[in-house]
Amino acid sequence: MIRLTGIPPGAFARAAICMLATIPGLASAQAYPAKPVQLIVPFSVGGDADMAGRNLSAAAQGVLGQPVVVINKAGANGAIGSAAVKNAAPDGYTLLVGRIGSQVLLPALQPKTTPYTSKDFTFIGLLELNPVVCVVHPDSPYKTVGDLAQALKANPGKLNYSHSGPATVQNLAPQLLLSNLGLKPEAVVSVPYKGGNEVALAVLSKEVDFACNNLSSMTGILAGGKLRALLTTTPERLAQFPDIPTARELGLAQLEAVIGWSGLFGPPGMSREALDKWAAVLQQIAKDPKWIAGNANFGGIPHVLSPVDTEKYVSQGASIYADLVAKAGLQVN
Repeated sequence: MIRLTGIPPGAFARAAICMLATIPGLASAQAYPAKPVQLIVPFSVGGDADMAGRNLSAAAQGVLGQPVVVINKAGANGAIGSAAVKNAAPDGYTLLVGRIGSQVLLPALQPKTTPYTSKDFTFIGLLELNPVVCVVHPDSPYKTVGDLAQALKANPGKLNYSHSGPATVQNLAPQLLLSNLGLKPEAVVSVPYKGGNEVALAVLSKEVDFACNNLSSMTGILAGGKLRALLTTTPERLAQFPDIPTARELGLAQLEAVIGWSGLFGPPGMSREALDKWAAVLQQIAKDPKWIAGNANFGGIPHVLSPVDTEKYVSQGASIYADLVAKAGLQVN
């Protein structure tokens, strides 16, 4: 009989368990999650989507008991990473940080070339909102949205706004405003810039008359009084800027659809066990002070929703954008 010495009691048992866990099919039989979860961010490192993903990862892995590994798959306005998750195994180990641009705007604006629709995913939960605020220069004669609306109607084609591309909220918010006012897209001139900071600076330098931009790109200059805010598209007034009226207060409730957001999505047909687990995790991190503070770092407002409410929220927004695109002829295929 051979005896091995110098090996701690129980070492063989632990080694056997580890070996068994690597056998294909066995891990899936264990309670979810039995291994690390990949969190695909369909945009580059450093942006709002990436920060939302890393904030979620840091908070969720302590609750899950497994690492949540952020993987950036940027390209094609978010379509590459989103499509990768759509085609992944529905076992809950490959998830997506979805954004309004990649999940809703892109399929609406480029239906022929986007390899998915807004419905082609499992809805797990909304995470946070990224407010859009419409602004003018402090010297502008437009003190309210009503003033701006009157000017747009009286001077069609004379005013202009800045935005960062056709498939962005900065472009679609003014278009939706025009639609609500009964005006055609050509009633205002759109001026493209490279990003949210330039969109804000264009108003600041009086290169354009107005803009509807992400709050995260304007928080400092708004706080310094260098821009005048006309409205916010958030359901409630902003805590840090309580004097800015909401779109709903101004009779423009449809503009609430024009708000940035981050959400957690899975492949179609994702396992019920994984879906329920993540839904519970999101409800738990919604109360986590560190996760809440992390959102504030990139201008996000915590807004965790259940899977059912997330599907309803995204579907309503998609319907509004589909209608807007059809009426205004905004498809860019």
